[in-house]
Parts: sequence; C-alpha cells; structure tokens
Amino acid sequence: MSKSRTGYTMPPSDGTVVEGSRSSRDTFGLEGVSEEREPRRLRSTYSGALLFNVAAFFLPALYGTLSKLWVANIDASMVVTTDVYTYIGVFAEVLNEGLPRAAWVVVGDGASRTLAERLRLVHTLILFQAALGLLMSVVFAAAAPRLADAFVPAEVRAASLTSARFIVNIALDLLLVSRFRVASFHPTVNTQAAVRLACDLASASAGLAYFLWRTQRSAGGGGGGGETAAPSLRALGVLARPGALTFLESLVRNALYLWLVTTIVALGSTYATAWGVFNTIRWGPVMVPVQALETTALAFIGHGWGKWKRRVRDGETPTEASLGTIFEIVKPAVKSPSIALVAEIPLCIFLSLFGAKPFARYLSGSDAVADVTAYMWRTIDWRYVFYAMSTQLAAVLLATQPKWYLFQSLVSNLFYVLPWAIVCQAAELDASYGWTYHSLVFGGSLVFSFVDIVVVDAVWAWGLWKGRLGSSWRRAEGEGLRETSARSQNPQE
Repeated sequence: MSKSRTGYTMPPSDGTVVEGSRSSRDTFGLEGVSEEREPRRLRSTYSGALLFNVAAFFLPALYGTLSKLWVANIDASMVVTTDVYTYIGVFAEVLNEGLPRAAWVVVGDGASRTLAERLRLVHTLILFQAALGLLMSVVFAAAAPRLADAFVPAEVRAASLTSARFIVNIALDLLLVSRFRVASFHPTVNTQAAVRLACDLASASAGLAYFLWRTQRSAGGGGGGGETAAPSLRALGVLARPGALTFLESLVRNALYLWLVTTIVALGSTYATAWGVFNTIRWGPVMVPVQALETTALAFIGHGWGKWKRRVRDGETPTEASLGTIFEIVKPAVKSPSIALVAEIPLCIFLSLFGAKPFARYLSGSDAVADVTAYMWRTIDWRYVFYAMSTQLAAVLLATQPKWYLFQSLVSNLFYVLPWAIVCQAAELDASYGWTYHSLVFGGSLVFSFVDIVVVDAVWAWGLWKGRLGSSWRRAEGEGLRETSARSQNPQE
C-alpha cells in the first residue's frame, strides 16, 4: 500500500480530431498518425513527456526534502510535526484522485472528443476541485487540534497546533528559514509553514494562469464550431462516472493508510519520527522517476486507448483486438517498468548501504531515530522495486478501464491490508516489536499488489483479445456520441 502522486501532461491540443473519414494511412500506432500530419512538440513524444514530468516532479520533491532539513536545523524534535502536512496531503489526495484521475480516460481521449469538449471538461474539473479545496481548507483549519491528536506524538503535540493551522519554496525558505537566511530574526517551524503556504498558493495561481493562457491561445483560431469551453454540469457528469470509481479506490486505500499511521504514531515520538524520515527519503527525489514514468505512461496509454475505441466505433477494426494492437496500447507501460528498475535498484542499494542512516541522523538529530529508520529501510525498501513496476502496470487499467483499476485495488486493500490493519490495532503494539507487524503491512502489500496487478492486467488483455471489452462499451459509447451530437447542434445548452 502506498501513496500515489500523479502529475498531468496536457494531451496535445493541436492533434485531436480529424474531421471526416480516415484514410488508409491512419494506422493505429500511438504516434504514427500524428507524426505524419504535423511536427510534434517534444513533450508529445514518450521521451520528451518523460523529461517534462521528471522536471515537474523533481522540484516539489526536492523542496519537500529541503524543508525537512531546514526545520531540523531549527529544532530537530519538531521534524515530526511537519509530517502533519504529509498526512493532510493524504486527505487531499482522496479528492485529487477522484475526478482528476478520470482525466486520463476522458480528457485524454483526443480521438473522440473535440478540443472544445476537452477544454470544457478541464475547466469544469478545475472549478470543481478549487471549490473542494476551499472547503477542505476550512475544515482543516477548524480541526487542527484533532489532526494533531491523531498524527503527532504527545511529546510535541502542543507546539504543532499553530503549524497545523498554517500548513496548507525554496527561494523564500532560503531567505527566511535556512541557515543562509538574510533576515536577522530567528525563524520557527511556523515560519516555514507560513512560507510553504504562500509558495503553494503562488505556484498554484501561476500554474492555473499559464494553463488558461496557453489553452486560450491554442483554441483561439481553432474554430470549435461554436462550441463553448465554459464549465458545465453536464461536463461534471461526464467526469463523475469514471471519477467516482477512482475516488472510491483512493478513499479506501488512503483511509487504511491513515489508520495504520495512527498506530505508528501511538508508539511514540522515536517511532513516529523514524517513519516520517523514512517517507521523507522514500517519497522525495528518490521516487521522482517512478512518478514521472507513471504519468507519462498514463498519458500515452489514454491516447492510444481513445484511438483504438474510435477505430472500433467507426467499423475500421473489429472489437477483437490483435496481439499487435494490444501491445501498441500498452507499450508505454512496457517501457516504463524497465526504466523504473534501472533507476530504482541502484538507489535502493546505495541508500541501504550508505545513505539512509546518516541522512536520518542529520534530519532527526537522534541516534535512536537514525537506527530505527535504517532498520525500516533495510527491511522494506527493497519491496518498493515491486511498487515501481506495479505502478506502471496499473496505468494500463487506470487509463482504459477505471472499473478494473478499482477492482484490483480493492482486492489488495480489502484482502491484505485491512486484515493486517485490524491486527495492528488489536495487538496493542509497542516499539520493541511493532515494526514486525508494520513491515508485513507496508512491505507485504507492495508485493501482493504487484501480483494482483499482473493477474488483472493479464485478464484485461485476454478480454480485449477476445473482444469482450470492446463489445461491453460500444452501446455506452453510442449513447454518449448521440448526446455529444445533440450538444454540438445546440452548443448553448
């Protein structure tokens, strides 16, 4: 079981729909059709998109690690309080993995939807998520004491309340928080929290402004046939169908994760700090290759799936996909695990032998915490190699059949994680042997999930080969297209 961080590569906006019938040159290949018709931007290729996503994930991961280092320099005992931000992020992740993760199968389908339709979906998504985020911020501010009770050890709980209220990058931290700061005052943990809030707001606003400017430019001369790109309830309904599945998956997975975290925190400050340090290392720059590869695979599988569905709907290919066609759809998910292994295995070995304990010692200021962190790393980090592969393979299900993605996740969480979570709660663990149980949950779930996803992917491929997946959605697709046609005839509706 693990947290998931997903970025988004905007589907190419100028290679979406070709009016009229397709010529014989319109072969299925994921990149062939578009590349024949026009020069492609760098991020419209697999390697270009991967580089783009590495850059997008690296800076936030680097900042998350640096912020912990700077807080440790202020007061090492307060490092554990910054994990409240991480756990708040888990709550936010449930919302961010609902409708946003539906974008891969809905917005990513450039073969069946016009640019105006896709922009309408994205604008609706942004507005809806902003409203949810505002509501969630109010709830977190009001519930700061309860958050501290659940996720911060009693030893430092009182000092964390203000941080929990403000916690909601690098430049301001360097000026105000780091040891190289230019200001004369002495910063506190809450200074860093306030800086993070300001920087998060600024970066989100800048990203939104750039997106709106860029899409407006792309659509400016596009002549969308009178279609509007304004948010609508109907677009929300389109997103909600697959979004409800990804929301439920994330809700179950993260609820179990937070439940387990409370059992870790209950073991005391040393244990909780060690777990926070472990996650700082594991979910910092070390995880960037896996996250970037997953996002890249999702984007290209979503595009390929949309192209294949369009060809089936147009009668150009049967619902029984050939093995070659199946490989073309999943090719990004075949590339990504290989690259992930090349990146993850050396990092895992190096940190196990040399890096984890010294870094934990510096971050926590405690030999006891460093020893526990190093032990955690040696016992379960090698299993993140399975996570790296399963994340890429799960992209096949998420970008094509969210229902199947939900199914494989429920199998893993309900049949493996939940029983162990109950054991951890009922066993009244203490720090002397608690990690024996927690390692079986966190590490074992990574191996179990890998096997689970391989099996479900194999069944998915068999169903596509036999035509069962194609025939199952053709009727629904037909109804959706009739609705789309009606909207295009009455765009003001």
